[in-house]
Amino acid sequence: MDHILRVLQNARAIMDGMQGIDRTAVELAVYLHDIDDPKYKTAGSPSAADLLEELDVANSLASHVLAIIRSVSFSGGNETAIESREAAVVRDADRLDAIGAVGIARAFAYGGAKGRKLYDAAESARVAMSEEEYRTKQTATVTHFHEKLFLLKDLMVTERGRQLAEERHGFMAAFLRQLEQETGEKL
Repeated sequence: MDHILRVLQNARAIMDGMQGIDRTAVELAVYLHDIDDPKYKTAGSPSAADLLEELDVANSLASHVLAIIRSVSFSGGNETAIESREAAVVRDADRLDAIGAVGIARAFAYGGAKGRKLYDAAESARVAMSEEEYRTKQTATVTHFHEKLFLLKDLMVTERGRQLAEERHGFMAAFLRQLEQETGEKL
């Protein structure tokens, strides 16, 4: 839930000053964007569509929310096209939570939970991969920085998302330089 609340905060910061944005669609999509993610989905758990139906959300709004959700995932760089300003907001908001100080903490927490190495100086980052390859290959956490986290700044869609990403990207780069200094390895 902490991730969802940070993404909501990011989305609100991005929407600040934007006119004509459907804030209800954005907020519903933020709350539901990870429900169908293979990393978290369990057998028998409801889908985002199930929850929208259970909440009696109008069909047009539910369809819009589901389209937004489909556009969020990075999937190894195999992302779905942005179809609305709302989708741009949610995608950028989610990606902002993957970079910076929180992104570093999340990456190492996830890597640790999966038994991954902190770093492997001999490992090369993949530049092209299928979604399945992205999700199944057990790379070191620092390799994930090069395969995804360092790419996100340039993939931001909104102007405010780009501004926020710039600072967070710089923090990650400084962290990696410090890690290289402490380990004596080129990572």
